[in-house]
Amino acid sequence: MSALVIENLVRTYDGGLTAVDNVSLTVAAGETYALVGESGCGKSTLARCAVRLDTPTGGRIVVNGRDVTRLSRRALRPLRGGFQLVFQDPMSSLEPRLSAHDAVGEALRIHGRYRPEAVDALLTEVGLDPSLGARLPHQLSGGQRQRIGIARALALEPQLLVLDEPVASLDVSVQAQVVNLLRELQDRRGLAYLFIAHDLAVVASLAHRVGVMYLGRIVEEGPAAQVLTDPQHPYTRALVDAIPVESPALRRERTVLKGEPPSPVERPGGCVFHPRCPIARPSCAQEVPALEERVPGLRVACPYS
Repeated sequence: MSALVIENLVRTYDGGLTAVDNVSLTVAAGETYALVGESGCGKSTLARCAVRLDTPTGGRIVVNGRDVTRLSRRALRPLRGGFQLVFQDPMSSLEPRLSAHDAVGEALRIHGRYRPEAVDALLTEVGLDPSLGARLPHQLSGGQRQRIGIARALALEPQLLVLDEPVASLDVSVQAQVVNLLRELQDRRGLAYLFIAHDLAVVASLAHRVGVMYLGRIVEEGPAAQVLTDPQHPYTRALVDAIPVESPALRRERTVLKGEPPSPVERPGGCVFHPRCPIARPSCAQEVPALEERVPGLRVACPYS
């Protein structure tokens, strides 16, 4: 059974803003699916819809075999233990007046499952000494706060974690530690991850599959090793070319995109990427390219790449 199935998801807002435009993806049990793209492309909106912190305008969301698309808050409550969200900024997502122990134990209390030793075990599992449980968020480092956020998400034993840029606000050395922790937790618990990111170097070290998002649409999707080493869509190619390399000898010719991303309120017709695309044809302004399978497991929304 898939941990997450999203079918033709649409999220629009007043004023004509389309944040997510007909997106479909699947995250298998025990898999990391990374969703990447520039800021403002709709990744975080999709993440919030996936865990029903936001309600989609159209489409369907199935989590752990249960359709949650239109469920009320009351109907969602007993299901939320099976899917949790880890936020980008742990400082703003933690209640400043709650100790680390209480933050992790809050969900357990709500569901009548609180035991002090269970909270201590969660803190230990994410690499923290239980003695840190007495501290408030401002008394912890950024890496420690993010570990608290992960422990809190694990409290009800979910099958799916949606991670919204969980290492973006951390120092590089701490990023590596948190990525290693996520990998260990996945191996131990069999977790599925929908991993939202813009740093492809981080994605390469964790993801099994990658979906590339541009202005609300998926433009390429496939195995991480294939997408990140042999990108097919010109937008994916530009993202991969921007990954820093260790040595000048490894430097490659970069694909330089024209201009800035269009406004999601005034979306271009046809292929949404065509105003910046280095291989655009006149027909690209008229026809919306389908996300078609090139080889088994690899889908690309560009007929000319």
